[in-house]
Amino acid sequence: MKLSEELVYRGFVAENTFEAAEELDNRESKKFYWGADPSADSLTIGNLAALMMCACFVRHGYQPFLLVGGATGQIGDPKDNGERDLKGLDEVGHNKACIRTQIEKVIGGSDGFSNAQAVGLTMVDNFDWFKNMNYLSFLREVGKSFSMTQLLDRQFVQKRIGEGGSGISYAEFSYTLIQGYDFLHLYRKYGVSLQLCGADQFGNCASGIHLIKRLEGARADAWSTPLVIDPVTGRKFGKSEGNAVWLASSDNGSGNYTSIFDFYQFWLNQADEAVPYLIKIYTLLSKEEIEEILARHAEAPEKRISQRALAFGATAVVHGVDSAKAIENLTAVLFDRNTDFSDFSEDELTEFAAYLPIVAKGTALVDALVSTGLAESKKKAREFISGGAISVNGVKVLEEISVDQTAIVKKGKNKFLIVK
Repeated sequence: MKLSEELVYRGFVAENTFEAAEELDNRESKKFYWGADPSADSLTIGNLAALMMCACFVRHGYQPFLLVGGATGQIGDPKDNGERDLKGLDEVGHNKACIRTQIEKVIGGSDGFSNAQAVGLTMVDNFDWFKNMNYLSFLREVGKSFSMTQLLDRQFVQKRIGEGGSGISYAEFSYTLIQGYDFLHLYRKYGVSLQLCGADQFGNCASGIHLIKRLEGARADAWSTPLVIDPVTGRKFGKSEGNAVWLASSDNGSGNYTSIFDFYQFWLNQADEAVPYLIKIYTLLSKEEIEEILARHAEAPEKRISQRALAFGATAVVHGVDSAKAIENLTAVLFDRNTDFSDFSEDELTEFAAYLPIVAKGTALVDALVSTGLAESKKKAREFISGGAISVNGVKVLEEISVDQTAIVKKGKNKFLIVK
Protein backbone atom coordinates (compact mmCIF):
# COMPACT_ATOMS: atom_id res chain seq x y z
CA MET A 1 0.00 0.00 0.00
CA LYS A 2 1.37 3.39 -0.99
CA LEU A 3 1.47 6.31 1.44
CA SER A 4 -1.42 8.07 -0.30
CA GLU A 5 -3.51 4.90 -0.12
CA GLU A 6 -2.74 4.29 3.53
CA LEU A 7 -3.57 7.89 4.49
CA VAL A 8 -6.96 7.52 2.82
CA TYR A 9 -7.59 4.09 4.36
CA ARG A 10 -6.78 5.23 7.88
CA GLY A 11 -8.75 8.45 7.57
CA PHE A 12 -5.76 10.81 7.79
CA VAL A 13 -7.11 13.15 5.12
CA ALA A 14 -8.49 16.65 5.69
CA GLU A 15 -7.53 20.02 4.19
CA ASN A 16 -4.23 20.06 2.29
CA THR A 17 -2.34 21.87 -0.47
CA PHE A 18 -2.10 19.01 -2.96
CA GLU A 19 -4.16 18.49 -6.07
CA ALA A 20 -4.00 14.75 -5.46
CA ALA A 21 -2.77 12.64 -2.53
CA GLU A 22 -0.61 10.64 -4.93
CA GLU A 23 1.83 13.58 -5.08
CA LEU A 24 3.07 12.45 -1.66
CA ASP A 25 4.20 9.08 -3.03
CA ASN A 26 6.85 10.53 -5.32
CA ARG A 27 7.65 13.75 -3.52
CA GLU A 28 11.28 14.78 -4.03
CA SER A 29 11.70 16.21 -0.54
CA LYS A 30 10.68 13.68 2.10
CA LYS A 31 11.06 15.81 5.19
CA PHE A 32 8.13 16.92 7.31
CA TYR A 33 7.50 18.57 10.62
CA TRP A 34 4.75 18.35 13.20
CA GLY A 35 4.53 20.46 16.31
CA ALA A 36 2.94 20.36 19.75
CA ASP A 37 2.83 23.11 22.34
CA PRO A 38 3.62 22.17 25.96
CA SER A 39 0.23 23.28 27.28
CA ALA A 40 0.19 20.29 29.66
CA ASP A 41 2.73 17.78 30.93
CA SER A 42 1.19 15.01 28.85
CA LEU A 43 -0.19 14.62 25.38
CA THR A 44 -3.64 13.10 24.90
CA ILE A 45 -5.08 10.56 22.48
CA GLY A 46 -6.16 13.54 20.37
CA ASN A 47 -2.48 14.38 19.87
CA LEU A 48 -1.77 10.68 19.42
CA ALA A 49 -3.94 10.57 16.29
CA ALA A 50 -1.71 13.17 14.62
CA LEU A 51 1.40 11.31 15.80
CA MET A 52 0.03 8.11 14.25
CA MET A 53 -0.30 10.02 10.98
CA CYS A 54 3.33 11.11 11.38
CA ALA A 55 4.35 7.50 11.97
CA CYS A 56 2.55 6.57 8.76
CA PHE A 57 4.72 9.03 6.84
CA VAL A 58 7.84 7.65 8.56
CA ARG A 59 6.96 4.09 7.53
CA HIS A 60 6.90 5.30 3.92
CA GLY A 61 10.38 6.80 4.04
CA TYR A 62 9.77 10.35 5.27
CA GLN A 63 12.17 11.95 7.74
CA PRO A 64 10.39 13.43 10.79
CA PHE A 65 11.16 16.75 12.47
CA LEU A 66 9.03 16.98 15.58
CA LEU A 67 8.76 20.36 17.27
CA VAL A 68 8.06 21.05 20.92
CA GLY A 69 6.83 24.64 21.16
CA GLY A 70 8.83 26.14 23.99
CA ALA A 71 8.21 29.58 22.50
CA THR A 72 4.65 29.22 21.21
CA GLY A 73 3.75 27.47 24.47
CA GLN A 74 4.48 30.71 26.29
CA ILE A 75 1.80 32.50 24.24
CA GLY A 76 -0.86 29.86 23.70
CA ASP A 77 -2.63 28.79 20.53
CA PRO A 78 -5.79 30.96 20.30
CA LYS A 79 -9.04 29.28 21.24
CA ASP A 80 -12.38 30.17 19.70
CA ASN A 81 -13.88 31.30 22.98
CA GLY A 82 -11.30 33.27 24.95
CA GLU A 83 -7.73 33.94 26.07
CA ARG A 84 -5.53 31.22 27.47
CA ASP A 85 -3.87 31.69 30.85
CA LEU A 86 -0.15 32.33 30.42
CA LYS A 87 2.04 29.56 31.81
CA GLY A 88 5.19 30.21 33.81
CA LEU A 89 8.56 29.45 32.24
CA ASP A 90 9.26 26.67 34.75
CA GLU A 91 5.96 24.98 33.93
CA VAL A 92 6.59 25.28 30.19
CA GLY A 93 10.06 23.75 30.66
CA HIS A 94 8.67 20.88 32.71
CA ASN A 95 5.91 20.20 30.19
CA LYS A 96 8.39 20.26 27.29
CA ALA A 97 10.54 17.56 28.86
CA CYS A 98 7.52 15.34 29.55
CA ILE A 99 5.90 15.47 26.13
CA ARG A 100 9.24 15.20 24.32
CA THR A 101 9.70 11.77 25.87
CA GLN A 102 6.19 10.72 24.82
CA ILE A 103 6.74 11.84 21.22
CA GLU A 104 9.98 9.89 20.99
CA LYS A 105 8.29 6.79 22.44
CA VAL A 106 5.43 6.80 19.94
CA ILE A 107 7.64 7.43 16.91
CA GLY A 108 10.37 5.09 18.14
CA GLY A 109 8.05 2.29 19.21
CA SER A 110 9.11 -0.14 21.94
CA ASP A 111 12.77 0.81 21.48
CA GLY A 112 11.96 4.40 22.41
CA PHE A 113 14.59 7.04 21.80
CA SER A 114 17.18 4.76 20.20
CA ASN A 115 14.81 3.60 17.50
CA ALA A 116 13.49 7.13 17.06
CA GLN A 117 17.02 8.14 16.20
CA ALA A 118 17.32 5.16 13.87
CA VAL A 119 14.37 6.39 11.81
CA GLY A 120 15.99 9.80 11.54
CA LEU A 121 13.89 11.69 14.08
CA THR A 122 15.06 15.22 14.77
CA MET A 123 13.54 16.89 17.83
CA VAL A 124 13.52 20.71 17.79
CA ASP A 125 12.29 23.44 20.12
CA ASN A 126 11.24 26.79 18.70
CA PHE A 127 12.43 28.53 21.87
CA ASP A 128 15.97 27.87 20.57
CA TRP A 129 15.52 30.26 17.64
CA PHE A 130 13.14 32.73 19.27
CA LYS A 131 14.97 33.33 22.56
CA ASN A 132 17.48 35.74 21.02
CA MET A 133 15.33 37.09 18.21
CA ASN A 134 15.23 40.86 17.81
CA TYR A 135 11.65 42.13 17.87
CA LEU A 136 12.24 44.75 15.20
CA SER A 137 13.88 42.19 12.94
CA PHE A 138 10.83 39.94 13.36
CA LEU A 139 8.48 42.76 12.44
CA ARG A 140 10.56 43.78 9.43
CA GLU A 141 10.87 40.27 8.03
CA VAL A 142 7.70 38.51 9.18
CA GLY A 143 5.29 41.29 10.09
CA LYS A 144 5.83 43.07 6.77
CA SER A 145 4.99 39.86 4.92
CA PHE A 146 1.36 39.81 6.07
CA SER A 147 -1.46 42.23 5.50
CA MET A 148 -3.97 42.90 8.25
CA THR A 149 -6.70 41.82 5.84
CA GLN A 150 -5.15 38.34 5.65
CA LEU A 151 -4.98 38.02 9.41
CA LEU A 152 -8.40 39.45 10.18
CA ASP A 153 -9.98 36.99 7.78
CA ARG A 154 -8.77 34.02 9.87
CA GLN A 155 -11.70 32.10 11.30
CA PHE A 156 -10.50 32.15 14.90
CA VAL A 157 -10.00 35.92 14.75
CA GLN A 158 -13.48 36.43 13.32
CA LYS A 159 -14.98 34.40 16.16
CA ARG A 160 -13.07 36.34 18.80
CA ILE A 161 -13.70 39.88 17.49
CA GLY A 162 -17.15 39.37 15.98
CA GLU A 163 -20.43 40.08 17.71
CA GLY A 164 -20.51 38.31 21.04
CA GLY A 165 -16.79 37.49 20.84
CA SER A 166 -14.46 37.83 23.81
CA GLY A 167 -11.84 39.88 21.98
CA ILE A 168 -8.24 38.83 21.41
CA SER A 169 -4.91 40.02 22.76
CA TYR A 170 -2.10 41.14 20.49
CA ALA A 171 -0.06 38.17 21.78
CA GLU A 172 -2.56 35.54 20.64
CA PHE A 173 -3.31 37.48 17.47
CA SER A 174 0.41 37.16 16.63
CA TYR A 175 0.57 33.43 17.33
CA THR A 176 0.05 32.47 13.70
CA LEU A 177 3.06 34.60 12.68
CA ILE A 178 5.24 32.86 15.22
CA GLN A 179 4.19 29.41 14.03
CA GLY A 180 4.58 30.54 10.44
CA TYR A 181 8.15 31.53 11.19
CA ASP A 182 8.79 28.05 12.62
CA PHE A 183 8.06 26.59 9.20
CA LEU A 184 10.29 29.18 7.53
CA HIS A 185 13.14 28.45 9.95
CA LEU A 186 12.90 24.68 9.43
CA TYR A 187 12.80 25.20 5.67
CA ARG A 188 15.92 27.36 5.77
CA LYS A 189 17.92 25.19 8.17
CA TYR A 190 16.82 21.66 7.26
CA GLY A 191 15.02 21.93 3.93
CA VAL A 192 11.68 20.91 5.47
CA SER A 193 8.92 21.81 3.02
CA LEU A 194 5.94 19.85 4.39
CA GLN A 195 4.04 20.45 7.60
CA LEU A 196 1.64 17.90 9.08
CA CYS A 197 -1.07 19.00 11.47
CA GLY A 198 -4.54 18.51 12.85
CA ALA A 199 -7.32 20.14 10.84
CA ASP A 200 -7.64 22.93 13.41
CA GLN A 201 -4.05 24.03 12.71
CA PHE A 202 -4.26 24.31 8.94
CA GLY A 203 -4.62 28.11 9.06
CA ASN A 204 -1.37 28.41 11.01
CA CYS A 205 0.32 26.13 8.47
CA ALA A 206 -0.83 28.51 5.75
CA SER A 207 1.16 31.29 7.42
CA GLY A 208 4.36 29.28 7.02
CA ILE A 209 3.55 28.42 3.41
CA HIS A 210 2.99 32.11 2.72
CA LEU A 211 6.32 33.12 4.31
CA ILE A 212 8.32 30.51 2.44
CA LYS A 213 6.80 31.54 -0.87
CA ARG A 214 7.23 35.27 -0.20
CA LEU A 215 10.71 35.27 1.33
CA GLU A 216 12.30 32.22 -0.31
CA GLY A 217 10.37 32.03 -3.57
CA ALA A 218 9.76 28.35 -2.90
CA ARG A 219 6.80 26.02 -2.56
CA ALA A 220 5.87 24.51 0.77
CA ASP A 221 2.91 22.28 1.56
CA ALA A 222 0.66 21.21 4.40
CA TRP A 223 -1.32 18.04 5.07
CA SER A 224 -3.88 17.85 7.84
CA THR A 225 -5.82 15.06 9.48
CA PRO A 226 -9.36 15.41 10.84
CA LEU A 227 -9.80 15.90 14.57
CA VAL A 228 -10.87 12.61 16.10
CA ILE A 229 -14.51 12.68 17.11
CA ASP A 230 -16.07 10.08 19.39
CA PRO A 231 -18.49 8.35 16.99
CA VAL A 232 -21.02 7.80 19.79
CA THR A 233 -20.96 11.10 21.72
CA GLY A 234 -19.86 13.40 18.88
CA ARG A 235 -17.26 15.01 21.14
CA LYS A 236 -13.58 15.59 20.37
CA PHE A 237 -10.91 13.51 22.10
CA GLY A 238 -8.96 16.17 23.99
CA LYS A 239 -8.40 18.47 26.95
CA SER A 240 -10.87 21.13 25.90
CA GLU A 241 -13.78 18.70 26.05
CA GLY A 242 -12.95 17.59 29.59
CA ASN A 243 -12.68 13.95 28.50
CA ALA A 244 -8.94 13.67 28.03
CA VAL A 245 -7.26 10.28 27.95
CA TRP A 246 -3.61 11.01 28.67
CA LEU A 247 -0.51 9.29 27.29
CA ALA A 248 1.31 9.65 30.61
CA SER A 249 0.72 6.59 32.80
CA SER A 250 1.86 8.20 36.06
CA ASP A 251 1.52 11.62 37.62
CA ASN A 252 4.15 14.13 36.48
CA GLY A 253 2.87 16.65 39.02
CA SER A 254 -0.37 17.91 37.48
CA GLY A 255 -2.66 14.91 37.77
CA ASN A 256 -2.74 14.64 33.96
CA TYR A 257 -2.28 10.91 33.56
CA THR A 258 -4.20 7.76 32.70
CA SER A 259 -2.96 4.48 34.15
CA ILE A 260 -2.02 1.80 31.65
CA PHE A 261 -4.88 -0.33 32.95
CA ASP A 262 -7.43 2.47 32.46
CA PHE A 263 -5.91 3.32 29.06
CA TYR A 264 -6.48 -0.27 27.92
CA GLN A 265 -10.01 -0.31 29.39
CA PHE A 266 -10.91 2.91 27.54
CA TRP A 267 -10.34 1.22 24.20
CA LEU A 268 -11.79 -2.11 25.31
CA ASN A 269 -15.08 -0.42 26.17
CA GLN A 270 -15.60 1.29 22.81
CA ALA A 271 -18.92 0.65 21.10
CA ASP A 272 -19.07 -1.74 18.15
CA GLU A 273 -19.82 1.08 15.73
CA ALA A 274 -16.76 3.07 16.85
CA VAL A 275 -14.10 0.39 16.51
CA PRO A 276 -13.76 0.20 12.69
CA TYR A 277 -12.99 3.93 12.71
CA LEU A 278 -10.65 3.95 15.73
CA ILE A 279 -8.68 0.79 15.00
CA LYS A 280 -7.38 2.27 11.73
CA ILE A 281 -6.16 5.39 13.49
CA TYR A 282 -4.74 4.08 16.74
CA THR A 283 -3.09 0.76 15.85
CA LEU A 284 -0.34 -0.38 13.52
CA LEU A 285 -2.40 -3.29 12.24
CA SER A 286 -2.38 -3.67 8.47
CA LYS A 287 -5.47 -3.33 6.30
CA GLU A 288 -5.58 -7.10 5.88
CA GLU A 289 -5.31 -7.71 9.64
CA ILE A 290 -8.01 -5.14 10.40
CA GLU A 291 -10.41 -6.57 7.84
CA GLU A 292 -9.90 -10.07 9.23
CA ILE A 293 -10.50 -8.86 12.80
CA LEU A 294 -13.67 -6.99 11.84
CA ALA A 295 -14.97 -10.02 9.93
CA ARG A 296 -14.38 -12.31 12.92
CA HIS A 297 -16.05 -9.76 15.18
CA ALA A 298 -19.13 -9.63 12.95
CA GLU A 299 -19.51 -13.40 13.31
CA ALA A 300 -19.43 -13.27 17.12
CA PRO A 301 -19.87 -9.71 18.46
CA GLU A 302 -20.25 -10.96 22.03
CA LYS A 303 -16.57 -11.97 22.04
CA ARG A 304 -15.56 -8.32 21.45
CA ILE A 305 -12.71 -9.41 19.19
CA SER A 306 -12.30 -6.00 17.56
CA GLN A 307 -12.33 -4.15 20.89
CA ARG A 308 -9.61 -6.42 22.25
CA ALA A 309 -7.49 -5.87 19.15
CA LEU A 310 -7.96 -2.11 19.41
CA ALA A 311 -7.11 -2.06 23.11
CA PHE A 312 -4.00 -4.18 22.67
CA GLY A 313 -2.81 -2.27 19.60
CA ALA A 314 -3.28 1.23 21.04
CA THR A 315 -1.71 0.26 24.37
CA ALA A 316 1.27 -1.30 22.60
CA VAL A 317 1.87 1.90 20.61
CA VAL A 318 1.96 4.12 23.68
CA HIS A 319 3.21 1.83 26.46
CA GLY A 320 4.96 -1.02 24.66
CA VAL A 321 4.06 -4.59 23.75
CA ASP A 322 5.10 -6.04 27.12
CA SER A 323 2.73 -3.73 29.01
CA ALA A 324 -0.06 -4.46 26.53
CA LYS A 325 0.39 -8.21 27.07
CA ALA A 326 0.44 -7.78 30.85
CA ILE A 327 -2.76 -5.73 30.86
CA GLU A 328 -4.44 -8.13 28.45
CA ASN A 329 -3.69 -11.00 30.82
CA LEU A 330 -4.68 -9.00 33.91
CA THR A 331 -7.98 -8.01 32.28
CA ALA A 332 -8.76 -11.62 31.41
CA VAL A 333 -8.20 -12.67 35.04
CA LEU A 334 -10.10 -9.79 36.67
CA PHE A 335 -13.14 -10.12 34.44
CA ASP A 336 -13.38 -13.92 34.50
CA ARG A 337 -16.58 -14.78 36.33
CA ASN A 338 -14.92 -17.90 37.72
CA THR A 339 -12.08 -15.94 39.31
CA ASP A 340 -12.01 -16.02 43.12
CA PHE A 341 -10.15 -12.87 44.11
CA SER A 342 -9.35 -14.28 47.55
CA ASP A 343 -7.26 -17.04 45.96
CA PHE A 344 -4.59 -14.71 44.58
CA SER A 345 -1.14 -15.09 46.12
CA GLU A 346 0.95 -12.20 47.44
CA ASP A 347 3.24 -12.55 44.40
CA GLU A 348 0.29 -12.31 42.02
CA LEU A 349 -1.04 -9.23 43.78
CA THR A 350 2.39 -7.66 43.68
CA GLU A 351 2.42 -8.21 39.91
CA PHE A 352 -1.07 -6.69 39.61
CA ALA A 353 0.02 -3.71 41.68
CA ALA A 354 2.35 -2.64 38.88
CA TYR A 355 -0.78 -1.65 36.93
CA LEU A 356 -3.44 -1.02 39.60
CA PRO A 357 -3.52 1.50 42.46
CA ILE A 358 -2.49 0.10 45.83
CA VAL A 359 -3.23 0.93 49.48
CA ALA A 360 -1.99 -0.60 52.71
CA LYS A 361 -3.92 -3.14 54.75
CA GLY A 362 -5.90 -1.51 57.52
CA THR A 363 -7.03 1.42 55.36
CA ALA A 364 -10.62 2.49 55.71
CA LEU A 365 -12.53 1.58 52.55
CA VAL A 366 -13.76 5.15 52.11
CA ASP A 367 -10.20 6.49 52.34
CA ALA A 368 -8.94 3.81 49.95
CA LEU A 369 -11.48 4.83 47.31
CA VAL A 370 -10.65 8.52 47.61
CA SER A 371 -6.84 8.18 47.76
CA THR A 372 -6.75 6.04 44.61
CA GLY A 373 -9.13 8.24 42.65
CA LEU A 374 -11.96 5.71 42.51
CA ALA A 375 -14.10 8.28 44.28
CA GLU A 376 -13.76 12.05 44.07
CA SER A 377 -14.76 12.62 47.69
CA LYS A 378 -15.64 10.76 50.87
CA LYS A 379 -19.27 11.61 50.26
CA LYS A 380 -19.16 9.95 46.81
CA ALA A 381 -17.28 6.98 48.27
CA ARG A 382 -20.04 6.44 50.84
CA GLU A 383 -22.65 6.71 48.09
CA PHE A 384 -20.83 4.04 46.06
CA ILE A 385 -20.72 1.76 49.11
CA SER A 386 -24.35 2.20 50.11
CA GLY A 387 -25.41 1.81 46.47
CA GLY A 388 -23.78 -1.60 46.15
CA ALA A 389 -21.12 -0.49 43.68
CA ILE A 390 -18.17 -1.72 45.78
CA SER A 391 -17.00 -5.28 46.34
CA VAL A 392 -14.04 -6.65 48.30
CA ASN A 393 -12.65 -9.94 46.98
CA GLY A 394 -15.85 -10.41 45.00
CA VAL A 395 -18.23 -9.78 47.91
CA LYS A 396 -20.39 -6.64 47.87
CA VAL A 397 -19.81 -4.27 50.78
CA LEU A 398 -22.75 -2.12 51.88
CA GLU A 399 -21.22 -0.40 54.91
CA GLU A 400 -18.05 1.45 55.80
CA ILE A 401 -15.31 -0.94 56.86
CA SER A 402 -11.57 -1.10 57.29
CA VAL A 403 -9.94 -3.49 54.81
CA ASP A 404 -7.59 -5.46 57.03
CA GLN A 405 -6.79 -8.35 54.72
CA THR A 406 -5.06 -8.65 51.37
CA ALA A 407 -7.78 -7.95 48.84
CA ILE A 408 -8.90 -6.70 45.46
CA VAL A 409 -11.47 -3.94 45.69
CA LYS A 410 -13.72 -3.44 42.67
CA LYS A 411 -15.85 -0.40 41.88
CA GLY A 412 -18.56 -0.76 39.28
CA LYS A 413 -17.65 -2.78 36.20
CA ASN A 414 -14.00 -2.01 35.57
CA LYS A 415 -12.28 -0.06 38.34
CA PHE A 416 -9.98 -1.90 40.75
CA LEU A 417 -7.48 -1.32 43.56
CA ILE A 418 -5.20 -3.60 45.53
CA VAL A 419 -5.03 -3.78 49.32
CA LYS A 420 -1.86 -5.48 50.57
